[in-house]
Amino acid sequence: MYIFLLPAAIVTMLTLPVIARIRATADGTKCRNALILNLIAFFGILLLAIILPIGSFVSAETTEAASAVIGDSVGLGFLAAGLAVGVGSVGCGIAVGNAAPAAIGAVAEEPGSFGKAMIFVALGEGVALYGFLIAFLIIQAVNQIAGIA
Repeated sequence: MYIFLLPAAIVTMLTLPVIARIRATADGTKCRNALILNLIAFFGILLLAIILPIGSFVSAETTEAASAVIGDSVGLGFLAAGLAVGVGSVGCGIAVGNAAPAAIGAVAEEPGSFGKAMIFVALGEGVALYGFLIAFLIIQAVNQIAGIA
């Protein structure tokens, strides 16, 4: 029963701040309420993760086999892959967030500069692709070390 209720509760708590933000306008009170709702949803999900026995879904045989195969270096490899994607995506967001408005302004002043402006926006998006590529290579190396693939 928990298998179905836990994901439903988590999805519901994650969508509440989004719905509140969509309904919010430029009024500071509504934005403050949306932030409070976001914090309540975060701590609610954290509380659910602590209270509900998620670890009991995994059988003991699977846990023993996994601990025999996966060591510290494999775990650090997966952590490195996650960091590569996460940091690359944040860098991409910063780059595109700065380049896209400048590109729109340049195209508004001179429509002939559309191709040049899009090159700079695409270069920012390339950062996320490089992070994903590095993560893919790290996971392939980790799988070879663990003997999975």
